[in-house]
Amino acid sequence: MRGLPRWAIAGLQVLTMAAVSLSSAAQAPEAFRWIDFHPRDDQDVVVWVTRALDGQKWTAIREIGVQYDAALVITTFRASPQASPNHDTFSIWSVSLANRELTHIADGVNLRLTDWLLLEVGQGRELGALYDDCNDCQATTYFTTLHYDLRQHTFAGRWMTGGKAVSVWSTNAPMGVTQVQVFAVMADDNGRETLGTWNHLDYGKDKPSEDAVNRYDIEPQRGTERSVVLTGKDAASMKDRLCRAQDAVPGLSRGQDSSLCQVSVKPRTLRKPVTTPPANNHGQSRPPGARQ
Repeated sequence: MRGLPRWAIAGLQVLTMAAVSLSSAAQAPEAFRWIDFHPRDDQDVVVWVTRALDGQKWTAIREIGVQYDAALVITTFRASPQASPNHDTFSIWSVSLANRELTHIADGVNLRLTDWLLLEVGQGRELGALYDDCNDCQATTYFTTLHYDLRQHTFAGRWMTGGKAVSVWSTNAPMGVTQVQVFAVMADDNGRETLGTWNHLDYGKDKPSEDAVNRYDIEPQRGTERSVVLTGKDAASMKDRLCRAQDAVPGLSRGQDSSLCQVSVKPRTLRKPVTTPPANNHGQSRPPGARQ
């Protein structure tokens, strides 16, 4: 378990359960590395980050990742020593290694760091993350990627609005409405990965059902984030792709087993083998080389 050593902060509570799930298969950017809290060589970074967080609400530092002149920091907060680790909250920060400037990125619970994703061909990969907004409630799950911003010299999250990332799953449907959701992070033919979401609301007899289909990616020429509302053929294509999820990143898809997908996926047309003999076949054909 990673965490801040006891000697770094007096009275720091030692956590017995990791609050951050790390599961990565793809290669991280070459300039990025996770700090090991134990070797002496990394203690200057640990102390630097600790001082930058002075005055903030946290119980333990769970992870520190360094790239160039910034540190990606994940802290957790436990309300009391008797509280269950399952109720810990987390915060994600960027800390300048030049002047200790602290930038807040996101808060939540149940953080899952998934994989290093390729959002821009020819650029470094970004760390995918899922998290929820509350425990023991009708939670909403959000998705973002964490990356080093060369222009700002800080780490940042993608598609952040009002401190929240992209909502990909919600258990809080409007009263009297049946909600079905599907999402997936999928790879294009060139390896570039995008997020697709489909939210279907069924109002019963009150009014026609509604579909919201969206794509979240990086604009290739400008390198800027974009979210596109899909309609018509584009929406139909995204629905089919989401439900098949053949090119989905492991751990970053959900809803493919829903009744919505079972109804919506178009069956693939398979070429049937020809079993009838040609019209001029009278049962008198001979194999090559047979004696006449």
